Amino acid sequence: MNDITVNNNTLSSQGVSATAKQTPPSASVSFGQQLKGSLERVNRFQKEADATINNLANGTQADIHQTMIAVEKADVSFDLLMQIRNKLIAAYDKIMRMPV
Repeated sequence: MNDITVNNNTLSSQGVSATAKQTPPSASVSFGQQLKGSLERVNRFQKEADATINNLANGTQADIHQTMIAVEKADVSFDLLMQIRNKLIAAYDKIMRMPV
């Protein structure tokens, strides 16, 4: 079976990891690699949010704004991941209902 590839023609400066910025824009990335990178980014945002919450609770960090930004970034990235998952499941269901 052939891998599905995604061409990275446009990269925004927000939400793109450092490894993705190093990849040339014309390089193709497999769907599995793209999905794995997205999951790792969401996980990293969740861990950063947890760390800033713990630092705020312990008193080592007094900046509530940075804590709220980290929490919202983790929330938005997780919501986007859930929407992508829902679309993938819907597409899979639709393909499975197709007559052969």
